[in-house]
Amino acid sequence: MYHHEVSAPYAVAGSATGVLDPAPADSRDALHFQRCTWCGTAMYHRLLCPVCQGSELCTERSEGIGTVRHSTVVHRNTPAARNVSLIEMAEGFVVRGRVMGPPVGIHSGDRVRLSTTKDPVRGEPVFQLMDEPYRAWT
Repeated sequence: MYHHEVSAPYAVAGSATGVLDPAPADSRDALHFQRCTWCGTAMYHRLLCPVCQGSELCTERSEGIGTVRHSTVVHRNTPAARNVSLIEMAEGFVVRGRVMGPPVGIHSGDRVRLSTTKDPVRGEPVFQLMDEPYRAWT
């Protein structure tokens, strides 16, 4: 049977590096994500890689550009309707957030840009449409 020596130094693989570290003061409105050092998979707020189960994750800053993958209108627990969207970011990870604008005007395939990283009520990222949709003629 193999036992680790107490005096033998070893690095704790991953140990949630980047997840619990505070963000620098100059990047308060930046979206940070993790990338697995083993397979290169990008993910948002994970402790293990969903592909290889690796725990060595490095934190990177997103450019803030993405595409709406799915959007739905929610009427629950709010005085007015709001949208909840899944945004596929250019770096390859998916984040849940809110897109500013009329809830019924947000569609799959719309390009969005990060507006702020925290909704004051829900604490999720807020995005804005990059291209004004012209759907009245379609």
